[in-house]
Amino acid sequence: MKIKTLIVDDEPLALQVLESYISQLPEMELVAKCGNAIEANNILQTEEIDLICLDIKMPQISGIDFLKSLKNPPFVIFTTAFSNYALESYNLDVVDFLLKPISFDRFMKAVNKVSERINSKKTVSNSEDDYFYVKADKKLIRIKYEDIIYIEGLKDYVIIRVEDSRIVTLQTMKSLTDKLPSDRFLRVHRSYLVNVDRINSIMGNMIEVFEKGKTKFIPIGKNYKDELMITIERKRI
Repeated sequence: MKIKTLIVDDEPLALQVLESYISQLPEMELVAKCGNAIEANNILQTEEIDLICLDIKMPQISGIDFLKSLKNPPFVIFTTAFSNYALESYNLDVVDFLLKPISFDRFMKAVNKVSERINSKKTVSNSEDDYFYVKADKKLIRIKYEDIIYIEGLKDYVIIRVEDSRIVTLQTMKSLTDKLPSDRFLRVHRSYLVNVDRINSIMGNMIEVFEKGKTKFIPIGKNYKDELMITIERKRI
């Protein structure tokens, strides 16, 4: 899955350079770019972001103060022209601290660190039990991984489709994707997460699964197809 990235910098040239670097890395996807923390905060309310490339010295709210204000921040790479912020930034557990002018080489190393953290997080998730609980209908419901066919996102809710019912719970697709084991569940579209073992066939940009004995077709988003096909290829004989 691509690293969904937000650039926050009040310097147009810095935005341009980082955008160019991101376009050269196939594992990255630029979701948005903006010039201040207020705009960035608005984007975080509506978009799924894995990584913020964040300038520190900006008008109104500094990058450091902005990061401190976030309850569950994405991974962060600080990009700044001021080395004196390095110590404070590492105390905030950022992935990396890049000094301008930033070379492509150095930026790529920082992105590799982000990838390692994401993979580490997935590995922890994969080691957990084969079930989880969600809150729905004013109760906690136990759901086994193997019973899930697919999960559909609907604004702030997700619909978990199991063998004989559907469970609607209040949470985002991203939060659920982070919790489920990545070797069993794959994001195939902005609105769909599929149990890999439940995929019956793939035809073009559609996945076929069976739900209540009937065929269900799930769309494949263009940003998710490469990872899907790599996963399927590993299981091919």
